[in-house]
Amino acid sequence: MTSANRTAVRVGVCGVLGAGNLGNDGSLEALLGYLRAEHPEAAVDALCSGPEVVTARYGIPATRLHWNRGEYRTASRAGAIAAKGLGKLVDAFRVAAWVRRHDVVIVPGTGVLETTLPLRAWGFPYSMFLLCVAGRLFGTKVALVGVGGDAIGHRPTRALVRWSARLAAYRSYRDAVSRDAVRAMGVDTARDEVYSDLVFSLPTPQAGVPEGPQGPVCVGVMAYYGSNDDRARAEEINRRYLDGMSRFVRALVEDGRPVRLLIGDELDMPAVDAVLDAVDSPLVTASEASSLADLMKETAAADAVVAARYHNLICALKVGTPALAVSYSAKSDALMAQMGLGAYCHPAREVDADRLLEQFRALEQRSAELRRTLTERNQVVARRLEDQFTALTAALFPTTDHTHALREAP
Repeated sequence: MTSANRTAVRVGVCGVLGAGNLGNDGSLEALLGYLRAEHPEAAVDALCSGPEVVTARYGIPATRLHWNRGEYRTASRAGAIAAKGLGKLVDAFRVAAWVRRHDVVIVPGTGVLETTLPLRAWGFPYSMFLLCVAGRLFGTKVALVGVGGDAIGHRPTRALVRWSARLAAYRSYRDAVSRDAVRAMGVDTARDEVYSDLVFSLPTPQAGVPEGPQGPVCVGVMAYYGSNDDRARAEEINRRYLDGMSRFVRALVEDGRPVRLLIGDELDMPAVDAVLDAVDSPLVTASEASSLADLMKETAAADAVVAARYHNLICALKVGTPALAVSYSAKSDALMAQMGLGAYCHPAREVDADRLLEQFRALEQRSAELRRTLTERNQVVARRLEDQFTALTAALFPTTDHTHALREAP
């Protein structure tokens, strides 16, 4: 074994990764790009939901996050419920053992401090709590890097998220809304920084040439059932959302516009099928994108994008395509304001097809101006992410050349 191998920093990456969410996997890809460029000597592996996918796609060893393979299936029988309970106990030991083998553990991006979509306390919030507790016990630096947060109404979930944030050795956020939400939960964020979403650091494909007012439109649809506090009304919310989006797509088709339906998670496919069935037009097709790189190529070729999924919007904005957010949380509104498109947000909870079409037409009228704005804003975002990676190196990979020591979060 060489000296370099003996001293290689052992870096673990943890999250809901390899499970079909393109944004989550894009955050992992962005982090791995940074590690391979700036810390090629680091030995990297993952603790995640889809270890087989992560290993095949990104070439790093990966361990299953949950011992119970039925973790994400609804348990109704006594045996399944017992298996879930046992799994939580087993996971406490498994996570601790995994954390102990590392010098640094990083949770890359994603909304790990929010519940803007339905989320059980004993799912990833519990896993993240175990991760941060183990980090403190074994002296492993746990970093929440470029993460998203929001107000959490469910008390057990809020408690787990609050303690995870407090125990982390490093925290940074993708927007000020997230930092403010974490502060409101009782975490001292005085030394925490706001940068931009990690996905903005991914390579940008060549932007397409706008085809004019009758060019293609990308419309992102999602499995939207409201927030974590809306479980009692989830089906009603979903029906209204799909009805509004179908009416909007039908209006585009009546104007002769080709429409490409995008997703951000495998869970969104039923929503795509519902819109296809409701509109029933050869002008409407479904994208087969399986990565954020694919989504960026789709959005680069479009005249405009209308989407709900946060990382669908990022893909459009990153390639400079004007976008309209069908917003389900404050993070989308904050992103659009940051990129100079704050006027083009529409609530996912109350989709009004006529009003959405009016906003869309106003967006297209300013297309050339907004494309110039996006070019300028992307340059600012790129500089902020360079600052993020510089700060991360100083905090987690200190050398004799660094003057910044890792700060311990209170």
